[in-house]
Amino acid sequence: MSTIDIGINQADREAIANHLKNLLADSYTLYLQTHNFHWNITGPMFHQLHLMFETHYTELAIAVDDIAERIRSLDVAAPGTYKQFAELSSIKEVEGVPSADQMVALLTAGHEQVVKTCRAALAVAQAADDESSAALISDRMRIHEKTAWMLRALNA
Repeated sequence: MSTIDIGINQADREAIANHLKNLLADSYTLYLQTHNFHWNITGPMFHQLHLMFETHYTELAIAVDDIAERIRSLDVAAPGTYKQFAELSSIKEVEGVPSADQMVALLTAGHEQVVKTCRAALAVAQAADDESSAALISDRMRIHEKTAWMLRALNA
């Protein structure tokens, strides 16, 4: 097996990857939560929220792959089990089926948490001069900030 030589030392690659693991776990947990809510939404806003949640979980499905592949590009194994995600994620599972308003509030908080996770990861990537990770993280942060804004607007 060849040695990785991309201009980022091993300690920095591992530090960045560890933050990306948290981002992956948060993103996957939010994906699963959003998909669950898509399946179980009821009420007068059913159609609008059902479609919105589908858009969100579809985007998150692509994101988790991008994040995991970046971790692998740094020559670190990506987490891939529910147990690992539960240990690494800042977003906790929801018991039962919340009301539509609670779903929106929970998803808003989830997207805002992912933004905070991105901020921590971005600082580490920038300090290591890892533009590839920084670009990915920055893009994710922008998407989650916009999604949180749109969800907050539903309760304005």
